[in-house]
Amino acid sequence: MPATVHSFDDEDSCDTVARVDRADADREDSYWRRAYWRERYYSTGLDYEDYAPAYCVGYIGHAQYGGNYEDAQRCLWANWVRIKGDSRLSMDEAGMAIRAAWDRMAGRRNVQAAKRDFGVGRLRRSLKMPSFESGPASA
Repeated sequence: MPATVHSFDDEDSCDTVARVDRADADREDSYWRRAYWRERYYSTGLDYEDYAPAYCVGYIGHAQYGGNYEDAQRCLWANWVRIKGDSRLSMDEAGMAIRAAWDRMAGRRNVQAAKRDFGVGRLRRSLKMPSFESGPASA
């Protein structure tokens, strides 16, 4: 199924931000398409197309503004108003979906930065994670 694309403005798709490439946008859309109905804010009767613009605002917004969610919240809401289209989400539901997508991106970025800064082996050791590459650990 193709990724759902929403536009933050009339000319560019929501994934044209330099820090979010097409693969990231596709990955996030695919994740949320599979997971939206398991979220605590999910409402029966709504479908993915209702949630998709809010998720897009969240994950693209994180790439645009980064940093603290509260600092970006005003801009995120402006983006939501521009791209929500026919979404039937209430403001509360949209806010929770936007925040969920923002938080997921923030978590992914933190893991990627840790891998880059410390290397996978060092990260695994610092988190005391076993390595399964050389077989099971001996007792």
